[in-house]
Amino acid sequence: MNSSSTGLEWTEWLQGWRRLTYETLFQKIHAKHLQDPLLLPPLNGLNCIVTGATSGIGLEIAKQLAESGAHLVMAVRNTSFAHQLIQKWRRNETESRPLSIDVIELDLFHLESVVKFAQEWNSRSKPLHILINNAGIYSIGQPQKFTKDGYETHIQVNHLAPALLSVLLLPSLKRGSPSRIINMNSLMHVIGVVDPQDMNFLTKKSKFTSRKAYSSSKLAQLKFSSILQKFLMNTNIHVMCVEPGAVRTNVTRDLSRILNILYQKMFFFMFDAQQGSRSALFAATDSDNLDYCGDLKAQGCNVCAFIGCHCRISEPSKEAYNERTSFEIWNKTMEMVGLPAGGVDMILQGEEIHCCYGANSDR
Repeated sequence: MNSSSTGLEWTEWLQGWRRLTYETLFQKIHAKHLQDPLLLPPLNGLNCIVTGATSGIGLEIAKQLAESGAHLVMAVRNTSFAHQLIQKWRRNETESRPLSIDVIELDLFHLESVVKFAQEWNSRSKPLHILINNAGIYSIGQPQKFTKDGYETHIQVNHLAPALLSVLLLPSLKRGSPSRIINMNSLMHVIGVVDPQDMNFLTKKSKFTSRKAYSSSKLAQLKFSSILQKFLMNTNIHVMCVEPGAVRTNVTRDLSRILNILYQKMFFFMFDAQQGSRSALFAATDSDNLDYCGDLKAQGCNVCAFIGCHCRISEPSKEAYNERTSFEIWNKTMEMVGLPAGGVDMILQGEEIHCCYGANSDR
């Protein structure tokens, strides 16, 4: 059965939930070998873009990259708050390592904003060494909502917008190679189901729930990333998906009081934001990861690197290896974000491509 469009068999569903439960309960034990915070190598001269850098895991990632000497670009919706954070960080900076930070507005709820951001960065003709697509949403218990672009919010913010950003920034990533695209994924992709013809959950084949939308968006991201890796076969640009673990966040603010209490009972087993940032920082800075990604390319592997919350290579779901459905998701994603299916090859050859969500578009 094709679980990417027709749903999970009960055995797959059970195995997925069993893995989720096990890894949540024992993640602290599996990650006990890690330092907290993670020790990073000097990153002097590296340009790093981090989306969603003003709160949670993204804030920790951004702060640690900047403190390690990278030139940080905070890609955020609330630019004024980002500047407040920078002022706070600079009170503790040292003369020997002053912080180098820019702020550029990026709103993943609007694909036009994604195009504008990419155009602004690419126009600087600077290399981009690390792109961390961290920003995402999980609107637990909320009804189905759509962006102004017409897409279900989870699929746009967690998958479509980061996919568009990654493709449009390829000219800068090429200049910065060896470079890395790090996508903040989730182990919940193992219970995800993606129908390329119904990513908005508009048909009655699969009733909408926020859990389905979130897990499906993460599966779509992983499968898209794996095909992007194939298009980047002959480049020194590498794609990785990372799993931060079960992290204490404010996603439960809209839950009922009883569900909030049950969620808080799990806090003992969960990471804080700093611990949740480690897998992304490891993927972005460890030199051995580039060799591993190169090996995956050479082997023609059907899935990109997937790094667990313990900062070790982990196995994604069985469906992640399904190349046929991954290409279906690739093609549909490129269509939804207004890019030609062969857009990556065109960009790598130095051609300019038109996105229908550009500011001057007549869509």
